Amino acid sequence: MKIAIDVRRLRDFGVGTYIRNLLIALAAVDGENEYLLLWNPHDGSHLPALPSNFQVVPYRRTDTSRLEHLLLPLFLRSLNVDLVHFPLNRVPILMHKPYVVTIHDIGIILFPEEQGIWHTMRRFRFQRGLMRANKVIAVSAATRRDIHNELGVPDDRVRLVYNAPDPHFFSHDREAGPEAAQADRTRILERYQIKYPFLLYAGTIRRQKNIPRLVEAFAVLRPQLEGHPLYKDLRLIIIGDEISKDPAVRRAVMQSRVEQTVRFLGFVPFDTLRVFYELASAFVFPSLYEGFGLPPVEAMASGTPVVASGISALPEAVGDAAVLVNPENVFDIARGMREVLTDPDLRARLIEKGRIHAASFSWERNAKDVIGIYREALAGK
Repeated sequence: MKIAIDVRRLRDFGVGTYIRNLLIALAAVDGENEYLLLWNPHDGSHLPALPSNFQVVPYRRTDTSRLEHLLLPLFLRSLNVDLVHFPLNRVPILMHKPYVVTIHDIGIILFPEEQGIWHTMRRFRFQRGLMRANKVIAVSAATRRDIHNELGVPDDRVRLVYNAPDPHFFSHDREAGPEAAQADRTRILERYQIKYPFLLYAGTIRRQKNIPRLVEAFAVLRPQLEGHPLYKDLRLIIIGDEISKDPAVRRAVMQSRVEQTVRFLGFVPFDTLRVFYELASAFVFPSLYEGFGLPPVEAMASGTPVVASGISALPEAVGDAAVLVNPENVFDIARGMREVLTDPDLRARLIEKGRIHAASFSWERNAKDVIGIYREALAGK
């Protein structure tokens, strides 16, 4: 097979992880098929080292251009490929078959950033991209149900292939050696002037991520730990993109009077994120909706106990290796955080079970399943 994969979102927070690790895994298990990687050389991203059956094809347009609906299909036709894989659902309206789409979530439909005609047009494009796909890859059973119930995509056209954490989250000490890994941690602490224990959130900053309630729950929790020998100076660190897009987050910080104990770090490089995962006292992810929920699994792989929502796809993602909370109840979120921090036996169990659970997701298995889906799509099954 000659397969084109759109890798222009390599720098994105979640889908970039998916693209990078899928490419590495495909390269490891498939030396037979030919892959053409549609890549924008101006976006500053770096492709992983890949074997000779992977070829980079420069394409200098972004997937947000309106001309994309016409020009990308024409460009792909000129490549003479058998199949196109879109690793997220941004399919041009005039896209020809056959193609495969990976759907990570439908948050853009359930939590629209705008209403009216723009939302209607976005929903039309989103639904059309999935309905016309030869095969759709859903990253969780919850997402598979969502696209069937909300958008009418037939179940027999959808295949479930779970995401997996980047393998590097498991192996910092092994890769660098214990002394070098500890030096990395010390360097990051000094660079960001962190001299206190902290709870961590990492991910995008969108309405469904429920960050205002996380801030409010932290404000409830902090007075309860004032006399605690380890956590009396506990802080909350939020790593995420474009905080300015959600003024409700800043408003929650001001109204909860935790301006001095909540820090927003914006985007951080992978190696820095890995260290933050390792150093956090707990990782907290009270999202209202997830297509899968990769950050909690990454935290588990890093040896950090997790507090997560008990709704949407998150119970699938974290299994029984996290404390589950009601994301709509500030006091329940605070309860989950307090239990993980103050119960040593619970912490130890979560850390051990978390590593095992995170390791149950496999990029090698993911890549083999995806290759099988490519074959199905071309065979018309």
